[in-house]
Amino acid sequence: MTATPWDIRAPEENPPPAFREKVRSRRGEAHAWAVGYLMLLVLTQLALISPIGGLRIMFRIITFSSGLLMLGLVRTRGGAHPASRLGIITIIIVFLEILHPSANVLPAAVAQALLYLAVMAPLFWVPRTWLSERTLRVMLLILWIFHGAGAMLGVLQVYVPGMWQAPLSSTIAGLGRSYVETLKITNAFGQRVFRPMGLTDVPGGAAGSGFYAVLLGMGYLLTGRTRRVMLIALASIVVGMMAIYLSQVRALLVITVVSMVAMSATLVMRRDFKRLSWFSIVLVIALVGGFRGAQSMARGNVTQRVSSLTNANPGQVYYQNRGFFLEEAFTRDLPEFPLGAGLGRWGMMNAYFGDPTSGVQPLWAEIQWVAWILDGGLPLMLAYLATVCYTLLITWRIARFRWADASLSYWATMVFANGVGTLALTFSYPVFLSQPGMEFWLLQAVVFAVGRTKAYEEAERWGAVA
Repeated sequence: MTATPWDIRAPEENPPPAFREKVRSRRGEAHAWAVGYLMLLVLTQLALISPIGGLRIMFRIITFSSGLLMLGLVRTRGGAHPASRLGIITIIIVFLEILHPSANVLPAAVAQALLYLAVMAPLFWVPRTWLSERTLRVMLLILWIFHGAGAMLGVLQVYVPGMWQAPLSSTIAGLGRSYVETLKITNAFGQRVFRPMGLTDVPGGAAGSGFYAVLLGMGYLLTGRTRRVMLIALASIVVGMMAIYLSQVRALLVITVVSMVAMSATLVMRRDFKRLSWFSIVLVIALVGGFRGAQSMARGNVTQRVSSLTNANPGQVYYQNRGFFLEEAFTRDLPEFPLGAGLGRWGMMNAYFGDPTSGVQPLWAEIQWVAWILDGGLPLMLAYLATVCYTLLITWRIARFRWADASLSYWATMVFANGVGTLALTFSYPVFLSQPGMEFWLLQAVVFAVGRTKAYEEAERWGAVA
């Protein structure tokens, strides 16, 4: 059999002709499952800022329970992701924590365990399907449109205050007027406006869309075959950078740069220096052009916020904002809770399902590392991290593999860069217990399913499969 970026074992290695035809006939069904699931995530996100956004809990339940439903609904026989065994070990550790004597009431503990499973669910159900590259392109296009619109809207919300802006999240509004005032910036016209929300109800929420607009724009710039697509991609990158600068979320600015470095490294490994040169030029244009554009709309705020990253030691800047949480995680939380503190003691599961009269003291987790330690101690932290890293390794192998058609390599490069950025985000907030975490597992698993299908097809084309 021809070389592939991973070992392809039975039943994929040498399936009978009848099975091959069955696989081809079910690609449409698999495409519908994957694209439909992503559309559900997008629609429930939009519902949060709609007039019916008051049903926030219901939409969150729909979002996360959909992952659990897909585990039972998708039954196509396609195999498993190489990282799925590590994923199963991780989920087992989480569910064993339900028995922890310090866990909150049973509903809160079970809900937290199910949340872990729901977020990671795509790692288990997506590889059961045989997906074509078309599915990956459609899913990335949906994300590009959604986040590109969010980034553009965020920029317009600063230029035209209140333009298509959702009501402020009740959770943030409840923190008091003085805190809410700190979430505002002064635009070029001297008006006090919220940091751009984009398609969210959180000030600064447009930064997340800006990150995707930059990342996906870079991907379309690398794969675009027409001048129109490349111009749109360039505009997406610049607007995305403007949204990040205006949102003043320094963590996402750093993570965007980290993702770009990961994408560059993959191009170097592929020895694709022509695209690397083009990529580097566009990145510089985006960083400078986005900064200039944002500066023209909120000069003092943008300049001061960005300069804070360079006026002091980067490590010191991180420590003052989030680094002390990481220090406490390893110097206080891990020694105190080496096997976890019990499930359901922090976050929304504690707020929704916890019992304040249970006598179990609530805890707080601002970053993912603290969340792992509180929910499962050292075993969960190591298992989850190993699953993430092995998953990224598989995607990286697909990205640097010499396919007959190089387009998959560039799409996989973009997904790999997104994954590295998501991993970096664990130092800022609990990303793997949120919707971006679900998108991480979904995209990584889809790239694997597409890569496996493509490897099988190329092997069959050259007569390596009987």
